[in-house]
Amino acid sequence: MSTFTIFLILIVVVAFLLITVIMVQNPKGGGLSSSFGGGGTQQLGGVKKTTDFLDKSTWALATLLLVLILLSNVAIDSGQASTESKALDQTETSTTVPSSEDGAN
Repeated sequence: MSTFTIFLILIVVVAFLLITVIMVQNPKGGGLSSSFGGGGTQQLGGVKKTTDFLDKSTWALATLLLVLILLSNVAIDSGQASTESKALDQTETSTTVPSSEDGAN
């Protein structure tokens, strides 16, 4: 399994988690945070507000997604730097251009 494949799997997982966290949020305050405590300042057991957790997790997942995308770009460049293109070599040697001197204008 190549490094790029690992990064690609991680990107898909983080993107799915980011979509899930964003869909749980409600821009008008009626999302998951209003279900636990009615929008008050404390939750069950004195835990932080759900909106703070969702907001921080959104930023953390978005940052992680950006970092993974940049690292996968590095993995692509390093993986292709060592390989040579055989397609260019084959087209240069096997392609012949017909001459236009046969009078078929």
